[in-house]
Amino acid sequence: MALALRLWRFLPSARGVGPRLLTGSAGGRGARGPRRPGGSEVMGNPGTCKRSLIFSALSYLGFETYHLLSSAATVHATAKVFRVEEILQQADYLYESGETEKLYHLLSQHKDSEDAELLWRLARASRDLAQLSRTSEEEKKVLVYEALEYAKRALEKNEASFAVHKWYAICISDVGDYEGIKAKIANAYVIKEHFEKAIELNPKDATSIHLMGIWCYTFAEMPWYQRRIANMLFAAPPSSTYEEALGYFQRAEQVDPNFYSKNLLLLGKTYLKLHNKKLAAFWLLKAKDYPAHTQEDKYRQKPLSCLQVSVARIENFSEKQA
Repeated sequence: MALALRLWRFLPSARGVGPRLLTGSAGGRGARGPRRPGGSEVMGNPGTCKRSLIFSALSYLGFETYHLLSSAATVHATAKVFRVEEILQQADYLYESGETEKLYHLLSQHKDSEDAELLWRLARASRDLAQLSRTSEEEKKVLVYEALEYAKRALEKNEASFAVHKWYAICISDVGDYEGIKAKIANAYVIKEHFEKAIELNPKDATSIHLMGIWCYTFAEMPWYQRRIANMLFAAPPSSTYEEALGYFQRAEQVDPNFYSKNLLLLGKTYLKLHNKKLAAFWLLKAKDYPAHTQEDKYRQKPLSCLQVSVARIENFSEKQA
């Protein structure tokens, strides 16, 4: 309505209603000013003037339309951002609550999203669902490849996110279990690159540091036959040492003490590999006594309870040696 009223001021009325254009008259004098030869007033041809005013009115209409559309687009974009933030908050709450299936259901409704933060969370949820004991082997394989696809899309959208690099590396590692030893070794270079990038982007993320430790530990204890295959297939196959692995596990523990039962376990196992039985016993006992917050913690504590006798023997042996 406001726009229509503004335009009305500029448009002439065919019925004589509203402001009229100044035109000449046979008896016009004085106020109408001097006349041009031929009877037209100084204002010129009425048709030309009318067309000019109509053109001006249309230009104004175009500007007003552009302004309204721009405002609407801005409001829509802002609402979209708020909507994504709301979904992310719900997702983080469900993740912290261990509601894996509900989390996957929530995020999978937005699988076509272009938001990297949403996509890497969906990759994580897909992987977590695959890890559940009640997930069949067929479903697990589908979810593992699905997770990689989401992580890949997240990386395309935002290469500056440490979480995107971390979960992309994790998902590539999972896919390697289905693609054979050659692909697994080849992927190791990519996995290491993305873990290192994640640590570079966020040096305070203990999980990325821990995962880099696992990478080192895996190649330090690589079986001889796999090492031989790697040497045959690659000029410079990936390699590492227990000392490197230990450095990452220690660093992760310094950044966030007791953040993960597996880091405690691997500290103990790495010290065993390095023949430091006293420190091995210390970390293995810490891992055994770690409160089980997740299914993974409970699963990991079953073999640890069996190790209790072995740990006690290690402690006794260490005390005698001292």
